[in-house]
Amino acid sequence: MIENEIISLIEKADKIAILPHVSADGDALGSSLALALALNILNKKPVIYFEEEMPSIYGFLPGKELSRIYEGKPDKYELVIALDTGDLDRLGKRVEIFNNAGITVNIDHHPTNTEFAGVNFVDTNASAVGEIIYRLLTMMKIGLDKDMATCLYVAIATDTGGFRYSNTTPDTHKITADLINNGVDVSYISQTVFDTLSLQKVKLMGKAIENLELFENGKLAVIKITDDLLKSVGAKEEDCEGIVNIGRNIEGVEVAVVIRQRASGELKVNFRSKDYVDVSVIANRHSGGGHKRAAGCTVKGDINDVKEMLVKEISEVL
Repeated sequence: MIENEIISLIEKADKIAILPHVSADGDALGSSLALALALNILNKKPVIYFEEEMPSIYGFLPGKELSRIYEGKPDKYELVIALDTGDLDRLGKRVEIFNNAGITVNIDHHPTNTEFAGVNFVDTNASAVGEIIYRLLTMMKIGLDKDMATCLYVAIATDTGGFRYSNTTPDTHKITADLINNGVDVSYISQTVFDTLSLQKVKLMGKAIENLELFENGKLAVIKITDDLLKSVGAKEEDCEGIVNIGRNIEGVEVAVVIRQRASGELKVNFRSKDYVDVSVIANRHSGGGHKRAAGCTVKGDINDVKEMLVKEISEVL
């Protein structure tokens, strides 16, 4: 079993780096923190390297003291574990740490994963990487404490949309039941992660609704977010998280797209679909990836030209 191989590598290593994907979301963050907390209990020396600051809504998660922002000076690690990362590009500048490692492991659940590490464990049936880490820690007989359980619960809850998405399985609920038995405060997490918005994000949502466009008889919703728009309401990059669901939640919409223009000139594109369109196929055309119902990519070009191109590609599918 590949799980046993990964456990053996962990047992043999001392200095271990954990790399979630760039713009780390709840699953990437929660999985990384839970794994680091567990490795710390085993008297390993784990470090989580982030590309950027952790979004403020996840500031309550335990284990942050085991993380740092990467500053471009790659240390040598015996073992480097990439989590929730579909390909090497999703590691950003931290690919230097990965390439400098003795042994590399890739743990993921995206069907589009390129299996870029020395050891690859891609479970596409898992709702979140949090489920995979839970199973690994269980196999290692590491007793889950409240801190680890909280991180894993956030990982799974966020990637299943609060257990509303089609990737939610019976196993998902069995695992989260065990996490709750280990002390997870469901009410606090739900309120903090899902039901609390900054005023700036509310204003950004209003602007997003104003410029939302519908195509293909209301089956396709597109929102553009420019740097100027973000600045006009005082919002942060993290406030763009979830904006795509504004379009997806409209009755009759099958595919929703958010095109985020960054100061660097790159365009970050998020796709969501409801029932039948596999948006990972579209993301793949532009060197991106993800799941059937949630995917993304990064492209270069004029935001209006990219919008027209994507509308054309998605319209052909619809």
